[in-house]
Order: sequence, then structure tokens, then C-alpha cells
Amino acid sequence: MTRITATVALLCTLATSACREEPRAPVSEKIETATRSPKVLGPEDTLETRSAMSESPSDDSTFRIRPVRDIDEIRAGALRAAPPVESGAFMESNLVELVRLDSTIMLDVRYAGTNNFMGSRMYEEARAFLQRPAAEALVRVHRALADDGLGIVVYDGYRPWYVTKMFYEATPLSMRHFVANPESGSRHNRGCAVDIGLFDRATGEILSMPSGYDEFSERAYPGYSGGTREARANRALLIAAMEREDFTVNQYEWWHFDYVDWPDYRIQNVRFADIAGGAN
Repeated sequence: MTRITATVALLCTLATSACREEPRAPVSEKIETATRSPKVLGPEDTLETRSAMSESPSDDSTFRIRPVRDIDEIRAGALRAAPPVESGAFMESNLVELVRLDSTIMLDVRYAGTNNFMGSRMYEEARAFLQRPAAEALVRVHRALADDGLGIVVYDGYRPWYVTKMFYEATPLSMRHFVANPESGSRHNRGCAVDIGLFDRATGEILSMPSGYDEFSERAYPGYSGGTREARANRALLIAAMEREDFTVNQYEWWHFDYVDWPDYRIQNVRFADIAGGAN
């Protein structure tokens, strides 16, 4: 009996060690669990899922999927649609442009070009906004990182709701768990979520991370233990710096951070060019 028990215990230990490391729990309990799923694509996935993934060119490491419908057609429908109606008391929106607060912040707004998971231009302008408290907190992070010769590169900030709807409508059904549902909206729509990385202030080089931006895989998890030691150290430095200013990392995306007061703002659908006070 003792030998059987020991054998079972050994098998359990081996099985546990073979499993992937669970994502590290963010400091804040306000986690956007609907944004991404822990699912990782594998041989068992449907043909629809695998055929929807587009191989990137050899000189481009950007993760991509193949939209299920024409992007311009989806855009037209999304612009005609209306965001969900929310009830309750909310703070007045005060979206500000990040580079107006600190011009040394680097911008790499992926959705303003084709270097993104959709392979299509989703934004009309390469600009990044946040609600003022979140924007000022991000600037403090950026300036604190200067002591290490580093700075913040911004991939995305405030996102009009219609773009969230475009993402959802363009993504295959079998992969929609990777994108926010427009019926509930995204924290990006509230102006309190930001997608970022790190860059070297001396060279302008983007620092390596365990995964690419917007990669739909477990390499994107903040708790992923693979990749190089340097990439993991960069990720840890970024997360620690953001947490000191009341941002919480998304449990499935090392690049996505939510500001603490995100529930205080409504979902918005204003285009960048129409944001009042964005230059202040």
C-alpha cells in the first residue's frame, strides 16, 4: 500500500511540473478577465481557428489573424452602431494626449497602420490619449524610468468603442475569446487602459519581452516563465514600475495596464480628432 501511495504521489508531482505556470495575480482585484482567455492554440484546434492565423513575413514578427470579413465593410457597420447604455454616476471625461504632457514618450500606435494583429489600419491618426489621472500617472512612470536610462513606448491608449466592435466582428468565432466583447466594452474605451513597452533612451531601441505585442499565446502572460532571462527582467521592471503608480497588469497581457479608477468613467466612442481638450 505504501509503495502504491508513493508511486501515485510521484506521478502527481511529475504531472504538476509539466503544466504551464499560472499567470501571476495582479495587485488589483479589478481584472478584465473577459479581455483574453488562457487558451493556447494547438493541434486540437479547429480548422477555422488555424486557417484564421496568418503567418507573418520573415522580416515581421507581428502576430496576425485573418479577418473574417472585409475591414471597410465592418468599419461602416461599426460606425453606424451605438455603444451600450450605462447607468449610474460617472466622472466627467477628460482625455488628454500623452505626448502633450511629455514629448519624450515614444509612440508606436500599431492600430494607426498595418503592423497589428488585424493587418489593417483601424485608427485614422497615430495618437494616444488617457483620462488625465491615468495620463499623469503614466508620465510619472516614464520619468522614474529615466533613472535607468529607459522610457515608455505606447502602443495604444484610449480606443473608441467602434474600433472594439470592429475587432470583435473581424475575429473568427473560435478566437473571439481573445478580444473584448463590444456589448460590455473595454477599459480602453473608458480611457483608463494603456498598452506599453520599454525603450532605451540612448538608442531608441525597444526592449525585448517574452512575447510580441498583441500575441495570442501564453508567452504574453505576465507569469510566463519561458523566454530569455533578459526579456523576463524587462517585463518585471515594467510591471513593478506601473504598479507603483496604481496600474494593474492584465493577467493575460504583459503590455496591458488598467488604471485604478477605470470604473469611474463611461464607455466612449469619440474619434481622436474630435476629442475636446486633447491638447491641454
